Parts: sequence; structure tokens; C-alpha cells
Amino acid sequence: MSKLRILVVEDSLTVRKRLVEILGSDADIELVGEAEDGKRAIEICEQCRPDLITMDMMLPVMSGLAATEYIMAHCPTPILVVSASTNRGELFKIYEALAAGAVDVLEKPTGTEAEGVWERRFLAMVKLVARIRVITHLRARLTGMRERVANAGASAPGASRPAQKFDLVAIGASTGGPGAIVEILRSLPAEFHLPILFVLHINEPFGTALADWLDGQTARRVSYAEDGAPVASLGGRVVVAPSGRHLVVRDRRLRLTLDHERHSCRPSVDVLFESVAAEYGPSAVACLLTGMGKDGALGLRKVRDCGGTTIAQDESTSIVYGMPREAAMLGAAQQILRIGEIGPRLASLQGAGREARP
Repeated sequence: MSKLRILVVEDSLTVRKRLVEILGSDADIELVGEAEDGKRAIEICEQCRPDLITMDMMLPVMSGLAATEYIMAHCPTPILVVSASTNRGELFKIYEALAAGAVDVLEKPTGTEAEGVWERRFLAMVKLVARIRVITHLRARLTGMRERVANAGASAPGASRPAQKFDLVAIGASTGGPGAIVEILRSLPAEFHLPILFVLHINEPFGTALADWLDGQTARRVSYAEDGAPVASLGGRVVVAPSGRHLVVRDRRLRLTLDHERHSCRPSVDVLFESVAAEYGPSAVACLLTGMGKDGALGLRKVRDCGGTTIAQDESTSIVYGMPREAAMLGAAQQILRIGEIGPRLASLQGAGREARP
């Protein structure tokens, strides 16, 4: 079995040497280069074609975000963001990097961890992310659907104009989710009025400003879910499950819980989908996007079994075809669509439901 070839990008010499030392301690890993700025990272990536890049965001000459965008557009390589950034502005750059195709993010060691804990987690994530098949990820993909918005209801793939009313949309995602949800939201017409409940798996402490970042990506209002808020009052807003809390619907109100993790996740997509299936049945729409693991697949099946409409992202546009693949294998998804087709499909469902109202 060949060794994993890793490029480390970090401007701090102390941190860079520590990462290199940790990687060098594993017999399955080979270090192919070190870079102290984004420009040098691109040069080494093009020359050596590593299996994975660990990428800091705050770099001289060229930022980690700019380097990520270039690499994912011209020489796609799995990127693990390793960052200590926790303020709002720096978190936004991490979300941008994830939307540009970076696979995952890991917090730099704080020095408070028990001996060996962070090192083992780092090596495990490196090995996991390095095995992911990434796709060319041009930033233009995030805005390319805008011209199709006006005809979304008429031209959506598979639109069958079902005679039923829809009350809400639930969406779940993991790895690759930031870019996917932005593309969906940007492709929805302004008059789309169904509330959207969204769960994303993202490592702590990087989820604290996700809703704020999403709110700035489109004209649609995005905020964190508030416990007790009536779903009917949300209109066309997007509400995001906060870090460390399950988002569920009970008695047609949003509820945030500290119930046990599902699939090692809290928030969990399965937990949201199951509650939506129980509360709304045939008036629910559930959509499962790109991500590692199988969270959301069983929940999507429950929505379908209760008469709701279910969609899964296809393999060709998924950063990681894990969660939607599990759903497809279970027969949970009524439709499997490219990411650019999902927003127009949701718009067509709203149009069909509007026609069916008394």
C-alpha cells in the first residue's frame, strides 16, 4: 500500500514543525513539502500533486482562502483546513474555503488537550480526508444557477405538479455542505415562501457564525433556530441548527434539544427528518446533501414512508457521496438530482402546492 503524500501549509514555523513531526511519526505518511504562504503552496501542489494539503487560513503573500480557490479550480486536491481562527471575520474565511471545495476543518491544538489526543485526531482526519475523491470546484458554480431562477417552476427536472400542499423543507448536509446549501439558496426565486430547516455537521468551534455567513450569501434571511418559534411564522426564512443542539419540530414549533448524539452527531440530520416526518407527513419536503457517513438516510426514508417528498444529491456533484448514497441504497430518495437542479425542483414543488390550495 502506497504512502499518503502530504503537503503542510502553515506560516508559523513552530506550528508547521509540529505538524510535520506528527505526520512523520506515522509510517503510512510521506511529507512531500512545506509552504509558509499560499503562493508557495500552489507551486508545490502543481509540482508534487500531493494526496492531501493541510491548509492554514491566515497566510502571507496569498491567503489560505485564495490558495484553496485556485487549487480546487486548477489541480483539485483534498484540503484539510487546520486553523485557530475563531473570530467572526476569520470564521467567514473558513466557510468560504469550505464552499470553495476544502473538505473539512480542524482546530489547531490549544495546549490544553490530554497528551496524544489531538495528535491522534489529526492523523485520523488526515487519513480520512486524503481518501476522498474531490472534484473541480470553480467558484462560478455558486452563482451559475441565477439565470435559471425565473423558470425554476416550469423547467425543474422531474416536476410532476403533484396535487398537494407543502409546509416546509428540511435539508441536511455534512462534508461539502456549505457550498451546496449556498447554491440551493441562490437558485430559489424571491417569492419562495416555504421555511427551510437546515442541519450541517461542522467541527467545533467552527459552527458559531455559520448562519451569519449564510445570511450574507443570498438575499434570503438566515438565522439560528430559536427554541419555541412557530414554524408557520418563519415564512421563507432559513433556520440553522446551532452547534451542539438537535433541531426538531414538535407541535409545529421549533425545539432545540440536548438529546444523545446520533451517528456521533449533534445536531443530527436523522433527528430533524424524523421529527418532520412525524409532524408534517405528506406536506414535508426533505433533502439530503453531500457528506460522509450515513446520518440522514433513515430519516429521509421515514419522510418518504409518511408520504413526504424526498430528494438526494447525486454522486457527480457531491464532495463526498456518503450520506446521499446511503439514502439511495435504502430507497429513501424519490429523486436523485445534481446540486444545480435541487433549488429549481423545490421551487416547482411550492408552485404545485400553491395550485392545490382551496
